Amino acid sequence: MKLWPRSLLWRTFILLAVLVLATTVAWFEIFRAYELEPRARQISQNLISIVNLTRTALITSQPERRHELLEDLAEREGIQVHTAEPGERIRPPADRPLLRLVSEMVRRQLGADTRFAAERDGNPGFWVSFFIEDDEYWVRVPRERIERQIALRWLGWGALALALSLLAAYFLVSRLNRPLKALASAADAIGKCKVHAAVPEKGPEEIRTLSHAFNRMSKDLARLDADRALILAGVSHDLRTPLSRLRLGLEMSGADARLKDGMTADIEEMDRIIDQFLDFARTDGAETMQDADIASIAADVSEHFRRHDKTVATDFSSVPQLPLQAMAMRRVMLNLIDNALRYGESGVSVSVRAERGLVVVDVSDRGPGIPASEVERLKQPFTRNEVARSDKGGAGLGLAIVERVVRAHRGSFELLAREGGGLIARIRLPFES
Repeated sequence: MKLWPRSLLWRTFILLAVLVLATTVAWFEIFRAYELEPRARQISQNLISIVNLTRTALITSQPERRHELLEDLAEREGIQVHTAEPGERIRPPADRPLLRLVSEMVRRQLGADTRFAAERDGNPGFWVSFFIEDDEYWVRVPRERIERQIALRWLGWGALALALSLLAAYFLVSRLNRPLKALASAADAIGKCKVHAAVPEKGPEEIRTLSHAFNRMSKDLARLDADRALILAGVSHDLRTPLSRLRLGLEMSGADARLKDGMTADIEEMDRIIDQFLDFARTDGAETMQDADIASIAADVSEHFRRHDKTVATDFSSVPQLPLQAMAMRRVMLNLIDNALRYGESGVSVSVRAERGLVVVDVSDRGPGIPASEVERLKQPFTRNEVARSDKGGAGLGLAIVERVVRAHRGSFELLAREGGGLIARIRLPFES
């Protein structure tokens, strides 16, 4: 399991959270370091005053009232005074910087023989010894005067400040992440040849600049795509007229039948190339999506080739309807089956099936196949295999058309080696089960 998140939002939020926590801890430690000596001086002066006042009270009080005095000190101030006894059990204070500093300051005023204890004969507190002539006494100061307890309200205020800081960090990062998501979505739509609305140009100046540049690039690409489609359509239309005249003139020429058939095949090949140009120009995502059955489209196209005396085997399973550009998907099937019949020589078959949340379309043949190293190159426009260049003709746009249309449908297009020889053109289209 990967603990480090992949999204920019949560990565930045975690980094800011760690930074806020580290800053809070650092300031707390700085405060403790600067507070240590003043606090130790205050505690030591308080202890020295208590010891001196207690000693003075014991010395100056009348012996018969001394016991009453000690009870009054214990009741009003929480201060207890005991005579040091031989064999008493003493536990020294904890070895902490504050207590070490307090001990040094107190010994500096009361004498080097002053002793300290955290517990005496099982009675906890902060114990300090002092002398009256040769007699040693212990004075017990309540631990609350030495060890400051952190109030729960301060912890609450600290937690609230930390929560507000993290909330503000999340708000800022989410505001930054929202336009980035919009840019990613728009870029994905452009990659799939879809029309998308302009990205909002708002937010920090850098994000606005990026969004403006992206919108300008998107408009330029759309304009170039429209110009390309217009040029291809215009050129193709203009070429059709002289081809029709050539075909008519050839029919009326009375030329040799063999020569006539060859020239007619060339004219038909040129006409087919023009159709490919037009198909490539149409794959711009302008056609609307509608629910359609890919198996029905494949069956119609296969029947079209059978009517022209072509052998195409079919194997169609029941598959769910998909949101498709029906005409674009029909052009895909026409291109794949035409390629299989032209280059595959025999064993052409079409199958449609559902498989793990995908509709899989296979167009197979028994031709020479395509080397694995050439597959991606052949999906580019105006590229053909070496075998295809020899005598099969074509403009090299068929697979490029298939790739663009399938990508616009969030699918994948593969060219795979067929077991026993040949090629499988496989399309995978996702559907929601």
